[in-house]
Amino acid sequence: MSIFFSASLTYGQKAEPVFKDGEAQINEAFSNPRNWIRHDLWVETTFDSDGDGKLDRMHVDVTRPSQTETEGLKLPVIYESSPYYAGVAPDIDGIFWDVNHELGETPKDHVHPVVTRIGERPVISNSQIRTWVPRGYIVVHSSSPGTGLSQGSPTVGGDNESLAPKAVIDWLNGRAKGYTEPYGNETVEAYWSTGKVGMTGTSYNGTLPLAAATTGVEGLEVIIPVAPNTSYYHYYRSNGLVRSPGGYLGEDIDVLYEFIHSGDEAKRAHNNQFVRDSILRKYQDRITGDYNDFWAGRDYLNDMEPMKAALLMSHGFNDWNVMPEHSYRIYKKAKDMGLETQIYYHQNGHGGPPPVEMMNRWFTHYLFGIDNGVEQETNKAWIVRENDKQSAPTSYADFPNPEAKPVTLHLVKGNPSKGGLSADSSKKQGKETLIDDVNIDGASLAKAESSKNRLLYVTPKLTKDVHISGVPEITVKLASSKPAANLSVWLVSLPWDEGKVKITDNIITRGWADPQNHKSIRESKPLKPGKFYEVTFDLMPDDQIIRAGQQIGLMIFSSDKEFTLHPKPGTELTVDLDGTTLTLPVVGGIDTFNTATAH
Repeated sequence: MSIFFSASLTYGQKAEPVFKDGEAQINEAFSNPRNWIRHDLWVETTFDSDGDGKLDRMHVDVTRPSQTETEGLKLPVIYESSPYYAGVAPDIDGIFWDVNHELGETPKDHVHPVVTRIGERPVISNSQIRTWVPRGYIVVHSSSPGTGLSQGSPTVGGDNESLAPKAVIDWLNGRAKGYTEPYGNETVEAYWSTGKVGMTGTSYNGTLPLAAATTGVEGLEVIIPVAPNTSYYHYYRSNGLVRSPGGYLGEDIDVLYEFIHSGDEAKRAHNNQFVRDSILRKYQDRITGDYNDFWAGRDYLNDMEPMKAALLMSHGFNDWNVMPEHSYRIYKKAKDMGLETQIYYHQNGHGGPPPVEMMNRWFTHYLFGIDNGVEQETNKAWIVRENDKQSAPTSYADFPNPEAKPVTLHLVKGNPSKGGLSADSSKKQGKETLIDDVNIDGASLAKAESSKNRLLYVTPKLTKDVHISGVPEITVKLASSKPAANLSVWLVSLPWDEGKVKITDNIITRGWADPQNHKSIRESKPLKPGKFYEVTFDLMPDDQIIRAGQQIGLMIFSSDKEFTLHPKPGTELTVDLDGTTLTLPVVGGIDTFNTATAH
């Protein structure tokens, strides 16, 4: 362990955190990096996930103001944990599963890359440090199990990834042991910690604060997850369908394991056999895409009962990697549990934390105990409007907007060009058929004036803005020409704009489902060709204003080139228009929608 610092204050002067307007302020006494104390240690956990007969120890990095040593100052901790700090697998051809095969077929195996660990000395992140140490916080980082210099094995959502940050928080509260060496006996105590901890991070680093919070660990007061993956099933599957995260076609949970497995090279063969092969690859099931107990054990929604930490959730509505359902489902559950919680949504893609001022208020209240009114705010949702900066969200009573009411829309025949989308139900619209062709991407289908490869239903041109807020739901009554078929649904804003547009301008939201799972997400049954089935599922949550002059379009197609498996073209899906409906959460409800579509 190495500790270094230099004193910079006048004799007798004591440094203390400074607060103004409910926020911790940058204090010159804490701001010089040359005066920070940095040290590495290993915290002992309660598990042995690499099978060596010893409890795994997590590599921890601490950065703290020198006054925690020279003046006995105790401060709260902002903590980030990650599997990425020591590097990841190389981006080489063949590391993802091949998606070019029929649904239900066994894909050929993929390439298994090996991570080359970065650096010989302890490697850890500097993220969070420059923001929070000058404001009077201690910043702690740790590598998750089986990554970097942390012992154990990655499990990608397994229990050890919750218990590892719990152990670090226990150590910060004097309930667990820390050591100067990975296998040594010299102990380290966190005498400089008040025991109050806040966690944050983005993506996988945003998942781990939630994982820790689900243990109910004492001392974890607040978490601010950014674009967290809250369910590995929802990340790699969708309503029974094998569906990749955007930008990573063919990735699955075993691929992510290999991507992050940067731990002790001598333990990797054991970890691969007992975790990757015996658990992840055995139960992930790329054949049916069904939900099972393996996936249930990697869904943090199922583990939330012990959670006590306050929650500020953050996500982008146009994140097609970790999709916005991940944050909403946890926010909703936390709210139902009576936890102190708010949600921040922006209109961009993956990542994007709340404004620093907002995070500061939350950390200041829950970690320093400053009464700044955060927990008493009546507005619980912060939405960045389409043309605003992410630093300037608009506050609303909640998400979904309480003024949003369900508006059920019906289909009017008109394809292969365009049919209608209307709040009025016009029966006897009959049936329309599309032919699957994965070679044509969704954007091309949406832009096409006419296409046999999709069905498109549009509203009249809007005469007034329409504000959608919540979770759209669709019921599709369909028949397939084959026993298995992809089902993809996009909600789009037309006309499609090819110019330099915002990410919100064309795609409103999306969803995918496996018609074989129309009755149960746990059990798929082959479709009888020609028989009609009702498939009901949610699209991704959204809060978006569709501008006057646009049309809202519902596009139904089969294989989505960016997200689903790629079967050979030719499968026919026939949609019963009278049995198919879209329910949109419209602010102002049916009256507002009718006014905006009246001509």
